[in-house]
Amino acid sequence: MKRLLGLAVGVAVAAVLGGAATASAQTGGGCQLQGTANISPGLSTTAQNFTYSFTGNLTNCQSSTSGAPTGGTVFAGTNGLPVPSGNGSCVSSTTSGTAVIQWSDGTTTVVGYTTSGALAGVALQGSVIPSVTSSTGTTYTTSRYAGASALGQLVFQPPSPTDCQTGATTAAISGATELGSS
Repeated sequence: MKRLLGLAVGVAVAAVLGGAATASAQTGGGCQLQGTANISPGLSTTAQNFTYSFTGNLTNCQSSTSGAPTGGTVFAGTNGLPVPSGNGSCVSSTTSGTAVIQWSDGTTTVVGYTTSGALAGVALQGSVIPSVTSSTGTTYTTSRYAGASALGQLVFQPPSPTDCQTGATTAAISGATELGSS
């Protein structure tokens, strides 16, 4: 089973977000996302509640805004951020969380997101939020793409297809993410 879980980040978020294709909105853009999720407890073929953290890189970013950054990093559930959570298995899942993007030009985007997925494919939806404060007292404040929506089409894959039989605790995450506003 290649499907592991629906994240971010986003993260996130992340998603996310940035993405490989250009957003179809009036302003926006997209990036390629490559990252890793750590899941607890490990996902198997039986649905259960779980939490996760995520870190990744955004590359090849394209934007309709002149001078926008071409890359950055994204994280969720680390650096004292609230830990994203979900319910599901390697077969299907839903999650929600908050991701922070730190762009290569020093600006920041904070994204609240949800995901849903089946097998290897995960759809991410969310929106840029004003800020999030970590448990360490650090406040991450959106300084780029305020008010934008976030979308992502991601693939989650544990290191081995047999990991879902014993509980997959890590997975690679890749795909395209977009931010846009109309």
